[in-house]
Amino acid sequence: MTTPIPRKRPTPTFTPTPTFTAAQREALTRTLRDYLDGRPGSLSLSVRDLTTGISYTYGKGLRTATASIVKVDIVMALLLKAQRRERPLTSAEKGLAERAITLSDNAAATALWHAIGGSAGLASANEELGLRDIDPGPGGAWGSTTTSAADQIRLLTALVSPDSPLGPDARRYVRRLMRDVAPDQAWGVSAAGDDAEIKNGWLPRDAHGGRWTVTSIGIVQKAGHRYLIAAVSERHPTMQDGIEAIEHTAETVTEALTKTAPTER
Repeated sequence: MTTPIPRKRPTPTFTPTPTFTAAQREALTRTLRDYLDGRPGSLSLSVRDLTTGISYTYGKGLRTATASIVKVDIVMALLLKAQRRERPLTSAEKGLAERAITLSDNAAATALWHAIGGSAGLASANEELGLRDIDPGPGGAWGSTTTSAADQIRLLTALVSPDSPLGPDARRYVRRLMRDVAPDQAWGVSAAGDDAEIKNGWLPRDAHGGRWTVTSIGIVQKAGHRYLIAAVSERHPTMQDGIEAIEHTAETVTEALTKTAPTER
């Protein structure tokens, strides 16, 4: 008889798990602080890497007016309302939603604001979406809604997660509109990657002596990673100052996260 040869057990393999160490976070925060300390205004940026699960936020305590990024929230609230009533959007609603997001049309946003029930309607939708830091603007002042960068990441998560209260068709619809923003409005966090789905906001505020609030949210691709990015900023001397600050910090953070080294566990 031939003695059977024992079968070799497969060598255990380890799935590399990306990590972003405390030292790397501190270095990134110092880099951003050094850049922003030399510029007027305040900025908070939050990023979530959907590919690795790593998140990073700079300037956690800042709350600013949303300006026009709230138009995405308003359209999502409209879709939730239609979903509860088990009906599609009307052609008129679709027209308003398209103008509000792709052209940042204020009149369209105002019409939708009233359609969702104003401040109360937005607050109800945001509770359903799991947002925590949004305070809807009073009366018809939807642009005075205040928010944090981290909460805008939660809003974007509701556009990509299968666990979202929004159905898949509604999520795809909003993201399609964000892909189709007018070319002259395609700045902001889109600088951090490719294939951007974005919405931006810009508003000179009397409360800040005419200085600019500039905001930007979006989903981008970079080096095989997919990122949710949200930036809120205020008190810039010009709109362009705010845009430059957002674009530079968004690029810096995604570059740092893309380079995160895997470790064995």
